[in-house]
Amino acid sequence: MAWFIGLMSGTSLDGIDGVAADFDADGSLRRTGAHAHHAFDPALAAEFLALNRRGDDELRRAALAANALARACADVVAVLLAQAGLEAAQVVAVGAHGQTVRHRPHESDGTGYTVQLLNGALLAECCGIDVVCDFRSRDLAAGGEGAPLVPAFHAAALARPGSARALLNLGGIANLTLLDAAGAVRGFDCGPANLLLDLWCQRHHGQPFDAGGTWAAGGTIDPGLLQRLLDEPYFARRPPKSTGRDLFGAAWLDPRIGTAPPAPQDVMATLAELTAATVAHDLQREAPATTELFVCGGGAFNGHLLSRLRARLGPAVKVDTTAAAGLAPDQVEALAFAWLAASFVARRPGTLPAVTGARGARVLGALYPA
Repeated sequence: MAWFIGLMSGTSLDGIDGVAADFDADGSLRRTGAHAHHAFDPALAAEFLALNRRGDDELRRAALAANALARACADVVAVLLAQAGLEAAQVVAVGAHGQTVRHRPHESDGTGYTVQLLNGALLAECCGIDVVCDFRSRDLAAGGEGAPLVPAFHAAALARPGSARALLNLGGIANLTLLDAAGAVRGFDCGPANLLLDLWCQRHHGQPFDAGGTWAAGGTIDPGLLQRLLDEPYFARRPPKSTGRDLFGAAWLDPRIGTAPPAPQDVMATLAELTAATVAHDLQREAPATTELFVCGGGAFNGHLLSRLRARLGPAVKVDTTAAAGLAPDQVEALAFAWLAASFVARRPGTLPAVTGARGARVLGALYPA
């Protein structure tokens, strides 16, 4: 057995999720020893959001934000070690995703770029454990999208021969992993999820998110607005594809709402329906034989969104959270980066060309030794 720590901070900008996980030599998950969540300081979250756009003194600000994230990650590592009863020397490596502030695959020069802020060297200094980070850039260098990276772990953890399954991560962005009955694996980003829902809730309801989807559930879907949102060309693209705040955000949403918007609660209901509609459309188009959909991420706790997915997909697809398959919904992405760190140490490829469109499977990550 071997212990690894996985750290994930995603598009939702709510904070860092961390897990300590024990893997067999072949990468099979034996157990999860601890889980911790560290909410971002509001000023740091605001800086990450600002760094998604052009601004003054970007290089200095990005470097300092990367330092701040490393220190916050080190705090999460310390909590995980204490909870799991582990010493730093017992952990092989920390797999840390970093915070994405730009994701533009293939743009400008054919390769494009993706930027996940994190000072890996500082994190290694702070926690005294080898750090593996910068997971996405190698896939981009090999011609891929650099995202999503979690389908390989989803397949390792939850694929079942003869069963057509799908996993849906509802973070800031909704991404699907398709596991067909014959063992093939595909995956891609569908479109916005919590990113727009949280933005609208913060703007009009004064809350960081719509707990349980109760505010959206009380609204009425506006068909005209929904159609204007669905007219976005990204939704019609076939995979491989990936997206993020570079496309979806206030600058995308506000012009589509227009100058005579529906009531704020009705907009919220329509945004939830946008996520359900795009996910259901993609699943039915790309994997119509799917019979089980397991949901993870923060959106797995949004009862209204899950009910809309069930309504869109119908009785042929059983919709449940990943808890039904043995994985806590709020731990799956962090587990994936612990698994990617384990894959890096074993020099096993961590990416799937069928998912990202890369020229071949690649070992992902860069090492900062303790």
